[in-house]
Amino acid sequence: MTDRINKIERKDGAGISYRIVSGGFKKRVIILCHGLASNMTRWSEFTELTSLKESWDIILPDLRGHGNSVFRGVITMEEWCGDIAAILDKEGYEYAAVGGHCLGANIAVNFAVLYPEKCTGIVLLEPLFSESFTGVLKRLGRHKLLLGSLIALLRIINCSGFYRRKLPFLDLRELDRSGRELIEEAGTPEILKKRYGSPLYDLRYIPVAAYLQSVRELLRPLPDLKKIAVPKLFIFSSGRLFSESCDVNDLCGSLSDCETVIIDSYHWVPTEKPGELREAIEQWFYRNFR
Repeated sequence: MTDRINKIERKDGAGISYRIVSGGFKKRVIILCHGLASNMTRWSEFTELTSLKESWDIILPDLRGHGNSVFRGVITMEEWCGDIAAILDKEGYEYAAVGGHCLGANIAVNFAVLYPEKCTGIVLLEPLFSESFTGVLKRLGRHKLLLGSLIALLRIINCSGFYRRKLPFLDLRELDRSGRELIEEAGTPEILKKRYGSPLYDLRYIPVAAYLQSVRELLRPLPDLKKIAVPKLFIFSSGRLFSESCDVNDLCGSLSDCETVIIDSYHWVPTEKPGELREAIEQWFYRNFR
């Protein structure tokens, strides 16, 4: 078993960092994408403990603009998916099962549509459907033109040489551990909203232009899920904090080759219920990829 950090340089100058945990299987790989203002450590606990690494290689990318893939240029859903395809090519994999959390789940959906020949299945943890947004995401959706103008202004400022030279590192493995301690002390997972639900907290760890471009892409409607022919696993928290509590069956019930799991949690499933999350993903893989 090898565990290493690698980096791929893209033609537009973006350097994409990723962790690869490999047992030398080469033909079977899972790519797990993190969410907004997060990084590859979002899936560290899962990777350390999952039995899937006994028969699958696992790749954890820092999405462009995030973590050690700091980038202030163009960030779009297409670029993220292209980066994943480039990682697969560099590492010698023909295809992958692609999963993600929140923004990462939306990227997995887009990857399955843009690169169907490279995708064998998708795991979607708390994907965000634009039609079900509530709160701040719903308000931002009404001001996309203003958001686009602000992004353009920030990119001009960055190109002039004005930007933060150093960003602190966010270890989500450790953050989750301390988050579980907070829940135990407070007696409620709502205590995590101040930590995980604040844009100001997020902006400590990501360039502002990258953050706003990521929000813009998160607001994009998902592609038609009925066009995706591979097995699909949807995992939702029962709380649905950032989207309306719409009927999941209305969203996923008409899809073929699809399973849905609801985990009893306020919102942050990897923090609140990591064991249940791991078991749901493992059992789905065992059923679909023997």
